[in-house]
Amino acid sequence: MDILPILSTLRRHKITALLVIIEIALTCAIVCNAVFIISQRLDRMSMDSGVDEHRLLHIQLADIGDTKDKKSRTLTDLAALQQIPGVAEVASVMQVPFGNSSSNSGIKLDPKQKLSTLNATMYSGENLVPALGLQLVAGRDLRPDDFKDFDDVVRGAAAKDAKSLPQVIVITQNMAQRLWPGQQALGKQIYLMDYPMTVVGVVKELIRPSIWDDSAKSYSMIFPMRMARGEYVVRTKTPEDRERVLAAALAKLKEINPHRVVLKKHTFDDMRHDFFQNDRAMAGLLIGVCVALLIVTALGIVGLGSFWVAQRRRQIGVRRALGATRTNILRYFQTENFLLATIGIVVGMVLAYGINLLLMVHYELPRLPGIYFPVGAVLLWIIGQLAVLGPAMRAAAVPPVVATRSV
Repeated sequence: MDILPILSTLRRHKITALLVIIEIALTCAIVCNAVFIISQRLDRMSMDSGVDEHRLLHIQLADIGDTKDKKSRTLTDLAALQQIPGVAEVASVMQVPFGNSSSNSGIKLDPKQKLSTLNATMYSGENLVPALGLQLVAGRDLRPDDFKDFDDVVRGAAAKDAKSLPQVIVITQNMAQRLWPGQQALGKQIYLMDYPMTVVGVVKELIRPSIWDDSAKSYSMIFPMRMARGEYVVRTKTPEDRERVLAAALAKLKEINPHRVVLKKHTFDDMRHDFFQNDRAMAGLLIGVCVALLIVTALGIVGLGSFWVAQRRRQIGVRRALGATRTNILRYFQTENFLLATIGIVVGMVLAYGINLLLMVHYELPRLPGIYFPVGAVLLWIIGQLAVLGPAMRAAAVPPVVATRSV
């Protein structure tokens, strides 16, 4: 179809055409970036934690009043939990993935460094690797003789007594690659609070309890320190055992010491669900915005298309009287919409790129992948064609004799 008559007609309706172009451009720019952010949130929600989530329970207790001999009571708790049918592994821990609060420390490769090479979170607890179901990919797990009691470590650090501190450590694969790219981490030393520690094992993955930077989500280490804080991780033999084991564990712990308060009792599936609730809400909100924008854009095209059809009844009548078929009229309006949509999409892509640059600078969002532009263009072309189809068909259905009555 010759587009010159269409462009000539559009020049006589500049304001209306400009409104359609602006509407499509804004929709293209916002939807491209919104869909990209939604994909980022979905990727974040599905990130691998490294732990055996579907078989894990987390229990945290608090004491009432003064407490004595925490170590002995912790050993009693662990022995009782281990005896519950369906329990595979148990550990007394300092913190857990998806816990939202974490203990972190700067890591140096040289004690003379003024600034740390990276910041990593520190997991502690005897039997932690099997209890969390971590996958050891190099070296060995921590042995019983590697561990020190938490109180002894604190006193040793305060007195700057290096002999009171653990000498070895297990780190994650990502942390090892960040510290020694392309090299074997086993046997190398890191400096934690200026004290040397030798890497004896590497686990495949273990995310931090709280994640503020996705690029550093796996910078975790397992410190050989025995904990006695009333916080336990229980790994069941099967996922179906979790609810029964959780109820039995709480009853057993209460039986051992009724003067304790249960602060937390949940499965790791529930912890993941709660941890990513803000990401899930954001994704849902953006999906709603995208759907609303696309509907408003489609309705806008329908409205303007209907307006143009009504305004051009005389023009349509003349064209039909001169021999234009219904298909010619239908294609005329579809081509007109395609031209307007194309201009709007081109402008929208430029806007989308600009918005993405702002998000990169102010919110550390990655660069918008190029695939979003053609996908967004095709989507808006389809919506535009579907939206204009109704008004175009009504225009094509007008008989010449009726249309020419106003001539």
